[in-house]
Amino acid sequence: MTTPHPAPARYAVLGGTGFIGRLLGDRLLEQGIEVLSVARKAPEVPAPGRFAAFDLSVADPAELAELLDRERIDTVVNAAGGMWGLTDEQMHEANVVLTERLIEAVAAMAAPARLVHLGSVHEYGMAPVGVSQHEQDTPAPVMEYGRLKLLATEAVVRATEGGRLDAVVLRLGNVVGAGQPGHSLLGVMAGKLDAARLAGTTAELSLQPLSAQRDFVDLIDVLDSVQLAAEFLAAGRRVPPVLNIGSGSAAAARQLVDLLIEESGVPTAVTEVPAPEGTGPETEWQQMDVLAARDHLGWVPKRSLRQSVRALWQAQTA
Repeated sequence: MTTPHPAPARYAVLGGTGFIGRLLGDRLLEQGIEVLSVARKAPEVPAPGRFAAFDLSVADPAELAELLDRERIDTVVNAAGGMWGLTDEQMHEANVVLTERLIEAVAAMAAPARLVHLGSVHEYGMAPVGVSQHEQDTPAPVMEYGRLKLLATEAVVRATEGGRLDAVVLRLGNVVGAGQPGHSLLGVMAGKLDAARLAGTTAELSLQPLSAQRDFVDLIDVLDSVQLAAEFLAAGRRVPPVLNIGSGSAAAARQLVDLLIEESGVPTAVTEVPAPEGTGPETEWQQMDVLAARDHLGWVPKRSLRQSVRALWQAQTA
């Protein structure tokens, strides 16, 4: 396999203050790459590189095109979006409207940047136990977030196949690592364990069955995939419009919680509680086929679930 050219020198990271975007920006800066972090508002903790407050869900795409041209951006990573704590309308604006306007903005640049768009395994919906989900499978999302992420992915693919963009969608599994959002399952559990650690008490955790099998992928592995995809686009290499980025194997959420408890070393009392009546996991099984990413990018997942959880805990207690 031919080695891709060096990574582009000037990145814009939309969602640059978020879980994935912030760590990506930090990593790029460490490699001497210029970074423009873009988000709706300035964060309390400064974002990596230069920062621009910009809300594409309401702003004119032409304004973003001007900003990207002025900053001489050659690669845009769309790590923006939203799920937790948002209404369906807010999720539509944060995921679909934002992406559609981003496409307009990039296409309108004097020298259009390459685009790496981050999709989600939730776009696939349910799969029979034991079946891996392939990029060629017909998506059938069963939750609103997955439906909206699919609409965003389809917009990027249409623009790419229509020649408006040089882009790729990386369809991510459930990402685990340092800086895990506090409203996610593992973020909530880490917060409770840390509070007990600081108080010198036993952590009291009430857990539902958490038996659904999901594809969890390490944050560092995800960042590797983003950079490889950007480098291949920069080198003029052809890649499929959508690539799965996951661990390639299913694991129960309860397994990750147990690993987190072990890594924390915090005395813990777990109370098993039934799921609320009429509710259940989005799907009992999600496992992504990741061979296309290996074949086209040379990317393979390298880090274990324990390494992912350890990084999460170390960041929580830093």
